[in-house]
Amino acid sequence: MLLITAWALPVGGAGAVAALVLLRLIGLVTHLVFYQRWDTSLAAPGQVHHPWWLVLGAPVAGGLVVGLMARYGSEKIRGHGMPEAIEAILTGGSRVAPKVAVLKPVSAAISIGTGGPFGAEGPIIMTGGAIGSMLAQLLHLTADERKTLLVSGAAAGMAATFNSPLAAVLLAVELLLFEWRPRSFVPVAASVAVATVCRGFLLGTGPVFPVPVPVTGLHLTAGTEALAVVTGLTGGALAVAATWLVYRAEDGFAKLPFHWMWWPAIGGAVIGLGGLVEPRALGVGYDVIDQLLTGRATVSLIIGILVVKTLIWSLSLGSGTSGGVLAPVFMIGGALGAWEGMLFPDIVPGFWAMCGLAAVVGGVMRSPLTGVVFTLELTHAWGALLPLLVSSTAAYALSALILKRSVLTEKIARRGLHLTREYSTDPLETFFVREVMHPTPVVLARDERVDEKLLVRLGPRPAGQRKPLYPVVGDEGLVGIVSDRDLREHITATSEFRVVGEIARPAPAPVRPHDTLRQVAYLFAEYGESSAPVLDEGCRVVGIITLPDLLHARLHDLTEEHHRQRILLTPSPEPRPVRSAQVG
Repeated sequence: MLLITAWALPVGGAGAVAALVLLRLIGLVTHLVFYQRWDTSLAAPGQVHHPWWLVLGAPVAGGLVVGLMARYGSEKIRGHGMPEAIEAILTGGSRVAPKVAVLKPVSAAISIGTGGPFGAEGPIIMTGGAIGSMLAQLLHLTADERKTLLVSGAAAGMAATFNSPLAAVLLAVELLLFEWRPRSFVPVAASVAVATVCRGFLLGTGPVFPVPVPVTGLHLTAGTEALAVVTGLTGGALAVAATWLVYRAEDGFAKLPFHWMWWPAIGGAVIGLGGLVEPRALGVGYDVIDQLLTGRATVSLIIGILVVKTLIWSLSLGSGTSGGVLAPVFMIGGALGAWEGMLFPDIVPGFWAMCGLAAVVGGVMRSPLTGVVFTLELTHAWGALLPLLVSSTAAYALSALILKRSVLTEKIARRGLHLTREYSTDPLETFFVREVMHPTPVVLARDERVDEKLLVRLGPRPAGQRKPLYPVVGDEGLVGIVSDRDLREHITATSEFRVVGEIARPAPAPVRPHDTLRQVAYLFAEYGESSAPVLDEGCRVVGIITLPDLLHARLHDLTEEHHRQRILLTPSPEPRPVRSAQVG
């Protein structure tokens, strides 16, 4: 852990620099295309009037360039970054090609800078992850250690982009690591800390979207929380609709009778048409998010963003262009909350927009805690914690009930992979060997003869059961193991008399009564065994554990989940499996 943490520190610094470079690239392309000037500061299309042909043609040209880069550079630059990072972790041994670290930010800058309604966070996740992965590939590391450095780079880029260290760590845990262990959590947190410090020197330390009024002094009533539920449910419904649109669009593009290289250009045409209706829906849109969260957005802007941004983002994302999902989700959620804020009681400017933002993030990405913390770190509106939690959780619940998978995991499933985002304690980790082992195994002496008399003593093997394994002991304790099949085959194959010790094989690593079933499962997998003797501290055989015994933990977990009973009002509860029961 300490070694990987040490390597994660420079990855964090590199992730912060990569975030700065990407933001500057996006600003440069936007200024060159829409304002015909050389400037690297972030800007958005639509701040001045643009000719119709520029609004319509720029996204098409950008999509064409991205399609060419994907076909002749690397197909990994297609999409919004997070599914690609997840796929590299699940199937690629956390290996990312070096060219992705260059092509992904360049393609994203072209896509967003020419008007694409996407965010910078997806590409920076892939770029930062590629940096961590490349370093890991230069070192002599395991796949899990490479994963940790990949995620460290991805989280570092996220933290530096939004000045949101805690949200970046939560995003890493909820979406990328697939575990919560010190070996991965500590390096990721260290990388994020370095990236956040570096961001202070590169981009400043203030909140990205500061609210105009401190909300720490707000007096929120129960009615506020009830309305936050409404915002959460509507945000969840919007998240479901947007996710559905993304994959219906992807299905539609897949049916086109020409190469996918041309799809981003078609998506660009959709973007351009939307830009003719609402130019402010184009680009990364940080200025629009700021207006929504600070209560300065007009009604026409709110409605335009809510309708146009949702449509062009969902439809164009399905074309496989390069760009992230968070910033558009921020904008769409903020617009929904701002629209509802016209009907709800006034708390502070932008309060309901914050609730809508947290709700749509929780519903689209199925990351409710990330949605809450992101909103708080973006605005520093710490006093709004409870309503944000209510909104995000309500949206998450509705999305989980309606959709089988999120906008991220659906893409993974369509590539033939299975991914679960539900974390629970491994039942094998909660049971000890002594609770499920067979305490009175048949033990053979090393100098015992292998003959028919021995088989008579062992008795017939019951039909349908696995072939038993017998510990072989001598004066010094356990000396090996022998299977029922080995004994019978020896007697059938030869008339030569041998003792048990001569045909016994060495026992695998010792199993102790206080070992967990998870340790035993790993032991069986490593040595290819299906049973093993259990030894006490004095190396005496006290039991035997078999592969079916491990199912006891699963049975107990299944019973805990599905067995319903009334305890207080029932005189004698129905019997149920308990921890001391045995299986098989």
